[in-house]
Amino acid sequence: MPHQQLILRLSQRILWALGVCALAFVVANVQPASAQGVVKSKHGDWEMRCETPPGAAREQCALIQSVAAEDKPNVSLVVIVLKTADGKSRLLRVVAPLGVLLPAGLGLKVDQTDVGRAGFVRCMPSGCVAEVVMDDKLIEQLGGGKGATFIIFNTPEEGIGIPLVLTGFKEGYAKLP
Repeated sequence: MPHQQLILRLSQRILWALGVCALAFVVANVQPASAQGVVKSKHGDWEMRCETPPGAAREQCALIQSVAAEDKPNVSLVVIVLKTADGKSRLLRVVAPLGVLLPAGLGLKVDQTDVGRAGFVRCMPSGCVAEVVMDDKLIEQLGGGKGATFIIFNTPEEGIGIPLVLTGFKEGYAKLP
């Protein structure tokens, strides 16, 4: 019985997280790979891009940074940080290239500290999306860190580390509406 309850709880959490992710994707209306929207400000290597989706009452903004692997410039990521329209959730969305090993997920290190892995939630023609609801600890780590490394996998044995500069993250995040 406890095993069934655990599975039920995990299933409910996964469905809730997927619902939040889908809602945030629709509400934010950010096309990840093309990074649409108007650049409102720059914060280090981060850009704040904003646009008003059709039918939305107000402008939606996201912090965006596009990065490539140092040793494989054809392997790149788009990293998007946004607050949901209701202001209740903060999302970290990463668009990885097609062909990544989906079960391995997306790894993240901040200043050499392993933060964990996020699962991919969907693939589109522009790439595969990993998404997590950011908690205060992760926001603090990103805001206080110098650099992050996202890790994608081509095979279970081959991880590709893609560096991300965190300079400007704290300032840009504080200005997200």
